[in-house]
Amino acid sequence: MAETLATNRILVGDCVQLMRDLPAGSVDMVFADPPYNLQLNGDLMRPNHTRVDGVDEEWDRFQDFPTYDRFTRDWLAAARHTLKDDGTLWVIGSYHNIFRVGSILQDLGFWVLNDIIWRKSNPMPNFKGRRFANAHETMIWCSKSKDAKYYFAYEAMKALNEDLQMRSDWTLPLCTGAERLRDETGQKAHPTQKPEALLYRVIMSSTRPGDLVLDPFFGTGTTGAVAKRLQRRWIGLEREHQYARIANERIAQVEPVAEPDLLEVPSKRAQPRVPFGNLVERGYLQPGTMLFDQRRRIIAKVRADGTLVAQNHTGEHKGSIHQVGAAMQGLPACNGWTFWHFQEGGRLAPIDVLRQKVLSERH
Repeated sequence: MAETLATNRILVGDCVQLMRDLPAGSVDMVFADPPYNLQLNGDLMRPNHTRVDGVDEEWDRFQDFPTYDRFTRDWLAAARHTLKDDGTLWVIGSYHNIFRVGSILQDLGFWVLNDIIWRKSNPMPNFKGRRFANAHETMIWCSKSKDAKYYFAYEAMKALNEDLQMRSDWTLPLCTGAERLRDETGQKAHPTQKPEALLYRVIMSSTRPGDLVLDPFFGTGTTGAVAKRLQRRWIGLEREHQYARIANERIAQVEPVAEPDLLEVPSKRAQPRVPFGNLVERGYLQPGTMLFDQRRRIIAKVRADGTLVAQNHTGEHKGSIHQVGAAMQGLPACNGWTFWHFQEGGRLAPIDVLRQKVLSERH
């Protein structure tokens, strides 16, 4: 069981065997940043003839595509073994590998939830001028099966995005400046270190405080650093002792969020239900009150039984706040709590404000 598993540590060795040795179904989320198999031939030079500090490490070299595919199948199958039935897996890659990884994911039974485009606000230019500048990477987010009851912090993602629904294209900068770890010679400690902002969003979106996050390609420990800060448990797997040492030193300096309450993400779905009729019963809204959409283009009238009545070119519509809102827009569904507004002091306010008042009275 995950409760007895030693966590918040780095295991050094082959990630496939280490994952096979972990208890089945013990991990809430896997974040994987595997070798991209960049297939580089020779040095990449800038126009001024200086060498680009790219990825030329031995761990990113594979003999051919079948070899890379076998490696990918092995680590994904091992990751699937560790993952809880309702857990999720994230894997990041570039055009060199992500399509092969995605195919194997589906072959193994994973269910793709989203592909996230990480749009780099400061990408490296294409120095030869023979292709488009490669300005993004792709993350695949998937559950263990089609019917898995995975966790998604919808409200937290919306809040991070200024109360707009979070989209699947994320614009974030590359890891640069003080965040970029350096070795004793001043060189990059790891060529593909990911920015903490990227992992912050990933971990916040699909785990709760106390959940266990596994990173099978730990590198210099970005996943562990962010997980610790957000009070998630973590396990890192890394075959290079040098990377593991740097990661341990880095994570030891991280201070977790001190107040657990600040990490809680309240879900509106988990709140007690408030029928719209309660607002009428309690006098917050009177029968005959006019409700509007945010632009005052759509109007409905409150009825004594807590339903609405409205009229447009298709006829008269009666029903709940959701049904009438959908009918007036010609849509299959509508969240009436955020769509309908009432007039308060010369300004429009969403009726959800009144629902929150009712909820506060219950405490």
